[in-house]
Amino acid sequence: MIQTYSTTIRRKEMDAVLTCMVDEKIGPGELNTRLIQQTKVFFKCDGCVAFRSPAIALEYALKALGIEKQTKIMISALAPAWQYQALVAMEMEPVVLDVEESNGLVSVESVQNGTKEGANILILHESEGILPDIEAISLLGVQIIEDVSRSAGASLAVLDENGNESGRKKAGLFGVFSILGLEEHDVITAGGGAVLMAPGRREWIVLKKFSDDAPVTDLLPDINCALAWVQMKEFEKNEKVRKEIFNMYQHSCMIGRHKMYARDLDEGSTMCSFPLVLNSPFKDVKQYAEKKEIEIHLAYEDSVIAKYEELSEKCIHAKSLLLRCAHFPLYPRLTRNEIAKIVKVLGSLP
Repeated sequence: MIQTYSTTIRRKEMDAVLTCMVDEKIGPGELNTRLIQQTKVFFKCDGCVAFRSPAIALEYALKALGIEKQTKIMISALAPAWQYQALVAMEMEPVVLDVEESNGLVSVESVQNGTKEGANILILHESEGILPDIEAISLLGVQIIEDVSRSAGASLAVLDENGNESGRKKAGLFGVFSILGLEEHDVITAGGGAVLMAPGRREWIVLKKFSDDAPVTDLLPDINCALAWVQMKEFEKNEKVRKEIFNMYQHSCMIGRHKMYARDLDEGSTMCSFPLVLNSPFKDVKQYAEKKEIEIHLAYEDSVIAKYEELSEKCIHAKSLLLRCAHFPLYPRLTRNEIAKIVKVLGSLP
């Protein structure tokens, strides 16, 4: 059976973790510092801190912003459920937004609706490696905390005064703060943890005051940092392979009856997964794929809308995508024969 997900651990990752174990230095230390430096180079942010979980990273972001309890904070209905749970645990009030069916992302209109409910902070989950219209959302005057766990490496064009492209700006640099999750299914993984980034110097000065006083139990241990550090260094290589596989899948799906998300296939999105919006019941497609020894999963089975069914009436597009969007295997460790098998199945799905 070809598994849906794989963290693609190679020799370099193994060696880094093994060296850490042999040296018996597994708590937060030198490799935590290396991961931070590598993150600053990769994203070109001013400063960052590696924490033990995305929820802890979010807590420090809200502390640095001076957010008080009972504040309304917007999140996507398709964001991972930990965001809702973490906000409730911190005594915040989540305002859950519906998404666009074409890409699974919150829209300018849905954020506007959230502001009408009294929220002016948005945790922007960039689902499936696709970037939303961040500039238009920023014009609404909301404070953005980017969640780039699935979109690391993607970028948007920067236009000059004449409307010509003058460069590109990476995901992670658009918000006041940004969270790079390092969980098992994130595009860069440490098996757990997160890096909280401050894109600008002003934000970093404030964040550093809080992170300098962080207890060691909040910081990411070196044994996890070793894995994430190598994964980040190998990102471009892995992403190149993922894009090649994605393109083969895309061509196969063009003749089928199922839909793909709208996305920039060049630098504008990260190929962290292959989501397909089904026009047939998920159960039928899953059974068909399993007969061909291919495992698939619902793309949003760990999302807010999956855990909190009471949101279904308010978030109808998210509910629809929860039931219809499936993940097919896409990771660098796939063999040519496995890729060929998946391509064939994608072109013949019921």
